[in-house]
Amino acid sequence: MRSRVGRAMTAAVLGGLLATGCGSGSDEKASAAAGKGDSADPVTVTDCAGAETTFTATPKRIVTSNASSLELLLRLGAGDKVVGTGFPPGRGTLPDELDAQARQVKVLSETVIPKEKLLGSGADLYIDTFASMNMGGGMGDAPTEAEFKAAGIQHIFLKSTACAAQSKSPVTDLSAVEDDITSLGAVTGTSARAAELVAGMKQKVDAVHKAVGGTPERKRPTYFFFDYDAGTKQPMAVCNRQVANAVITLAGARNVFADCDGDYKQVGWEDVIAKNPDWIQLAVRDRGSEAANDKAYDEARRWLETNSATKGLKAVEKGRFLRIGSERTTIGGVANAETVEQIAKTLYPGKVG
Repeated sequence: MRSRVGRAMTAAVLGGLLATGCGSGSDEKASAAAGKGDSADPVTVTDCAGAETTFTATPKRIVTSNASSLELLLRLGAGDKVVGTGFPPGRGTLPDELDAQARQVKVLSETVIPKEKLLGSGADLYIDTFASMNMGGGMGDAPTEAEFKAAGIQHIFLKSTACAAQSKSPVTDLSAVEDDITSLGAVTGTSARAAELVAGMKQKVDAVHKAVGGTPERKRPTYFFFDYDAGTKQPMAVCNRQVANAVITLAGARNVFADCDGDYKQVGWEDVIAKNPDWIQLAVRDRGSEAANDKAYDEARRWLETNSATKGLKAVEKGRFLRIGSERTTIGGVANAETVEQIAKTLYPGKVG
């Protein structure tokens, strides 16, 4: 398992990268192409700034930036086209039928893929969950669009995560994630499967809404996403532009930092104490195995229970913790709907089937 220092560095980089994530807003051209079925018609998608990328053929060699984008391709049935990934999923962290496939994908980096390795990967498509930016901390620089073009690599984003900071209003639903899945299905020739995945997400979220959606705002429990890997000295709050805000809201809870306009913001423990949340999510990043993840959850809980600034919080005193991974909450994907369901079942026992 990585050292705490290593985890902190990774968390800092992820925090900065994910702090560039997008709200809703569909990619109309990709959606239109998807509606026609898996055809050979050109498919055009846009990036965070609206720049277009057009595909005249289905990509054959794909590199994914992290476990979330890899999982989406596996669920779409396009896993055989993936030739490499960064931030690989831990063994056993994906459903059985996907885990074995994920093990076959070459790991180009345990964290952010180095620029030279990405450009020399032989890929014809790079799916980026992060925004293009200079990645400090010795992690290397992201390739420029000119460098991607020179290497013959088309570069697209999972906009629900990579463009969140640019959203003009709070993110309270999963429409941007659904748009990503629809667009990715159009690009990879798996539109029918993409439609199935989106329908499955809607079904889960609709069931939760039917069960708890009518709960008055004042009666909804307050909820704090404790990003343990971002560091304990100064907590990192998820704000109202981050997909986690939608996940928490759809689950019938109130994100205690929903009044923050942005995706992420460093706050002080005095701010968390002032909010005094009813529930706390012990959010840790995937450590590579269930045992390692459990150990990290235990560490996060123990820190809250023993720290003088946090041990008096209502949620801590009552032991109201949820052990849910960071990625499935903050990065767009099918797991977002599953997390909505998981949170709702915990906060409203007996009400959600």
